[in-house]
Amino acid sequence: MPDTFRLTLAQLNPVMGDLDGNAAKARAAWTAGRDAGAQMVALPEMFLTGYQPQDLVRKPAFVAHAAEVLNALIADCADGPALGIGVPLWPVGSEKPYNAWVVAEGGRVLAEIVKHHLPNYKVFDEKRYFESGDVSGPYVVGGVRIGTPICEDAWFDDVTETLAETGAEILVVPNGSPYFRGKQDVRYAHMVARTVETGLPLAYLNLVGGQDDQIFDGASFVLNPHGVLSHHLPSFEDAIVHVDFARGDDGWAAVPGDRVPQPEGAEADYRAMVLAVRDYMAKAGFSKALLGLSGGVDSAIVATIAADAIGPANLRCVMLPSEYTSAHSLEDARGVAERLGCRLDTVPIAAGRAAITETLAPLFEGTEPDLTEENIQSRLRGLLLMALSNKFGEMLLTTGNKSEVAVGYATIYGDMAGGYNPVKDLWKTDLFEICRWRNAHWVEGFLGPKGEVMPSRVIDKPPSAELRDDQKDEDNLPPYPVLDDILRRLIDDEAAVAEVVAAGHDRETVKHVEKLVYLSEYKRFQSAPGARLSQRAFWLDRRYPIVNRWRDPG
Repeated sequence: MPDTFRLTLAQLNPVMGDLDGNAAKARAAWTAGRDAGAQMVALPEMFLTGYQPQDLVRKPAFVAHAAEVLNALIADCADGPALGIGVPLWPVGSEKPYNAWVVAEGGRVLAEIVKHHLPNYKVFDEKRYFESGDVSGPYVVGGVRIGTPICEDAWFDDVTETLAETGAEILVVPNGSPYFRGKQDVRYAHMVARTVETGLPLAYLNLVGGQDDQIFDGASFVLNPHGVLSHHLPSFEDAIVHVDFARGDDGWAAVPGDRVPQPEGAEADYRAMVLAVRDYMAKAGFSKALLGLSGGVDSAIVATIAADAIGPANLRCVMLPSEYTSAHSLEDARGVAERLGCRLDTVPIAAGRAAITETLAPLFEGTEPDLTEENIQSRLRGLLLMALSNKFGEMLLTTGNKSEVAVGYATIYGDMAGGYNPVKDLWKTDLFEICRWRNAHWVEGFLGPKGEVMPSRVIDKPPSAELRDDQKDEDNLPPYPVLDDILRRLIDDEAAVAEVVAAGHDRETVKHVEKLVYLSEYKRFQSAPGARLSQRAFWLDRRYPIVNRWRDPG
């Protein structure tokens, strides 16, 4: 019986649907493991296809192509360590494929593990895409019995209990676990419980990278029996780590290795947004971005995120002033662009707005100026920004925070125009905190500059859309600390109006906010995707009908 076992954990970033590219990454990781003397190289859940593939995995041609690529990969990796990799498997006669993890060695398949517990909550709809498989037993690599519960299967005790009872000595858990605030503590709690229950060491291997709204943060780790942390891989970046296990009198345990410090709070959210923008653009085929830089805090932080994600040289900021744009907004926009080192173009909209006003004058005759004229400004800006995006192939980033998106304080086909919104799931009050954090911190891997990237006035001044004289956001909305607390309760907690009022809020204000949230559903339905930072992000986490007359009578 062997006394040592080396496992290579490949925490890598797949590209959805790039089967050959993902196989090449897996092959490179396998080569690194072979060169390091590993007995096994492990890659995360559904790595070969990317995760989550949604209805793409229900397409037989896609799964068949994945099988061809897998077979070629297995043949290429015949002379060396075993390879474990996540793939879809579609048995003949089955209505849906399995979410599977295939282990191969010596050019042949050793084991096909299929996922038993299919998550069907929050952003997960796996019962729609996959068949639930029977619990798989352990398999043998290098004389060691390995048990592999796939992601959700390790969140329940039945699968790991079965593996332990059937002789597993080490648990290897491949995951596609997306980020949200506090997720790491949730992972620790479940995985520590599994090690305590089974008395086995456990390697938790997670994907890294952005896929549409979801961000996979990596942050893989290894626990010894009874939950003792032996290794921790970095968050939000690729890593290949070789983990040594040794057999002692009490069984197997991982030899202690590096435990990389993990980001928390504002830093974690910010790094998630940077990765989301970088991957969304790169995987969609864009290398350059642009955005409207107003001199306000929302566009300033989005510009900073973009600069850190793709580099200031690949970012164009555009100031689109009207007669209502204040001098300090012009100055603050320049201050942000100069600090970031990115291009700033100025395109006044007064002449275009005058032309539109003149064109509509015969139809608007006899009416008073109102929100219509304000929205014309926003839509004209959207038109000009989209024209630049089309002409130069730059992805337009939108800048509406979650508070504004929640109550519809944004103009559809105007400032909502664009391909991606990094701050879509960031409450306004949290956005201020993020800005202050970034002004004071810089992390290795950011492509933007160190030091203060936003003038303090950008963060401290009263927010305003500047669509009319002396306009402030609080003319139409409660102060953001009040608004955000109401919205967190209504949206994040699904609280009743009466509960929000009981928490100390004015009932009329709560009812007004509730009305705005429901009336804005159609805007959110048409809005750009954005980085998911919470468990109640707008899109897959919260799915409400667009047309809906119900209101809480409380």
